Amino acid sequence: MKIFTLILFALMYIGIIVFPKYKPHITGIAAVIATVFCVITGYMVWHEPFSGAINYNVVMMLVGIMITVGLFSESGMPNKLADKIITKIPNALWILVLLSVLSGVISAFVDNVATVLMLAPIGLAVAKKVKVSPIPVLISIAVSSNLQGAATLVGDTTSVMLAGALNMSFMDFFFMDGRVSIFWAVELGMLLTIPVLILLFRKNNQKIKIQPEQVKVTTIFPSIMLSLNILVLVVCSFVSIPEGFIANHVNGLVCMFFGLICLTYHIISAKKIQTETEDGKVSYSNGKKEAAKTVFGTIDYTTVLFLIFLFIIIRAVDRVGIIADISSFFGMIGDKNVFLLYTLIVIGSVIISAFIDNIPYVATMLPVIAGLGLSGNLQTLLCFGLLTGATLGGNITPVGASANVVAIGILNKHGYKVKSSDFFKIGIPFTLVAVLGGYALIWLCWGI
Repeated sequence: MKIFTLILFALMYIGIIVFPKYKPHITGIAAVIATVFCVITGYMVWHEPFSGAINYNVVMMLVGIMITVGLFSESGMPNKLADKIITKIPNALWILVLLSVLSGVISAFVDNVATVLMLAPIGLAVAKKVKVSPIPVLISIAVSSNLQGAATLVGDTTSVMLAGALNMSFMDFFFMDGRVSIFWAVELGMLLTIPVLILLFRKNNQKIKIQPEQVKVTTIFPSIMLSLNILVLVVCSFVSIPEGFIANHVNGLVCMFFGLICLTYHIISAKKIQTETEDGKVSYSNGKKEAAKTVFGTIDYTTVLFLIFLFIIIRAVDRVGIIADISSFFGMIGDKNVFLLYTLIVIGSVIISAFIDNIPYVATMLPVIAGLGLSGNLQTLLCFGLLTGATLGGNITPVGASANVVAIGILNKHGYKVKSSDFFKIGIPFTLVAVLGGYALIWLCWGI
């Protein structure tokens, strides 16, 4: 069953690369096949793909924030912000670098997918105004958001899992047991990626001389809702919520709440659309109906379905024991050499997380590390290495992280075809530089 699942996963991944237009179809077929075989062989119960595999928190967050950000984009506000940025920093290179760094800063406190959805409209508007391709701009925003996810307790699900395994508080991510913690390793990685971004955007090092457009912002309501959405997400990360459905889906519920508010407001405030024919007659159409079409048109259904099917097949990979086998392999190889074990965990985590979601992998590896019987500091060393590799590894491939999938989905929706090579040109050097920086600092502070 393991070999079959591996072959199926490999064929799915190859299909996604060769036929990116049919990603949801390919992953859907793979998910159905994997589910049927896992249920028949007893690895999963029939309802598990729907009751356990799909991360509904991510799905709700994705749909909710798509509505809010979609209407934010429709309002004309991104163009207004793009003009302000260009006025303050009249150099295309530094604007593009700034957007990437800003993405990282936001994602240290807000989910990576939400960060990409919030910044994508501004990135598209800036790219259009400075006359550069938006493909590297949005890819840079996505990989930067993935990088900073491990910086704080509230930045990513894997950070929450790490805090639970090591009993870490919010401040322990900055300093722990008198030593610098993982936050500084992530920030060092971020600083090292800035030269990479400068190199990638070096051809765009030109002064921008444009007359800012008189952009009309039709309504500031989506902008207010988007700002409140970010604020509530940050506040909720500091609030202790009892275990249960709400605690496990708080981000998704918050984003859906603001998305539904935007949806309701947009439809209620819609007016009749007046149309004048050639013979001078005036007709009216249902503005609320058109407003509803606009709202539901903001949802990228292809990306949502792709992520849902991806969750299901990843659960199959986990259930048949492939992730557990890889985790056990680490412990067997580096049992008597901490440096070797640390190095294997970092490198292996980068490679594995480039192809599968890092959440089930990290969830499996944390108990494996705890079971090695190492001292507290050495256990912390390995856990930090795990998170560094697993979080950044998703930047190597287009499907390695949800933020990457969403960024590419946005580009596809706007008519831009993203090749795997477009992603590799940014993701691979970005990942290598960031991982090496974090790897070295963590070892110096916790391994020696």
